[in-house]
Amino acid sequence: MDSEPKILLKNISVFQKSKLVLNSVDLSINDSEFVYLIGKTGSGKSSLLQIIYADLPLSDGEAKVCGFDLRKIKRKEIPLLRRKLGIVFQDFHLLEDRNVEDNLIFVLKATGWKDKSKINNRILEVLDEVGMLAQLKIMPHRLSGGEQQRVAIARALLNHPDVILADEPTGNLDPETSNGIMKLLIKISEAGKTVLMATHNYNLIHKFPGGIIKCEDGTVISSTNKLN
Repeated sequence: MDSEPKILLKNISVFQKSKLVLNSVDLSINDSEFVYLIGKTGSGKSSLLQIIYADLPLSDGEAKVCGFDLRKIKRKEIPLLRRKLGIVFQDFHLLEDRNVEDNLIFVLKATGWKDKSKINNRILEVLDEVGMLAQLKIMPHRLSGGEQQRVAIARALLNHPDVILADEPTGNLDPETSNGIMKLLIKISEAGKTVLMATHNYNLIHKFPGGIIKCEDGTVISSTNKLN
């Protein structure tokens, strides 16, 4: 197992435009860990995720994600970093004009896959992993919210990422559906992927324990396995 943390941030600041959102952030997340990123709305959770997937620039400190140095990363290397990261949002971001299969084909072709049989096999693998094989030819608007999020998770898995970043993935879902999505994300973590999930739903954290990183008062103040 790779001993270097999958995500390592040392003394970084997080800005949105010129506004300082988080200061003096230190965190380390290892292979196969399941970690919650918690904090009130506006506390910096999404901004911190944006630093990790290089959507916000890094101005100070050290940051390494999946072997990439975010202080030195070149623009042309960002797509390579993002192939190591599977990103899941609260809003499913599925393309409404094409079915489940074509949504996934679009992503694979956009990330350089060319072999038709490999594309087809990978799509069947990820849909099987999330329990959505039967919906291969279904249009997104005919799927429930939970099913759309499962397809979004399948999409995040396509390029064999090391890390799944999930930003409020259950935010639009009812409690029972949320439980199903949580069980799926935990299963993905147990299969060897690091999962970092931003949420403000403390019920989920009590029900599905994991590591905890807390954004509060402009910094990350907690990195423990207990919810205070």
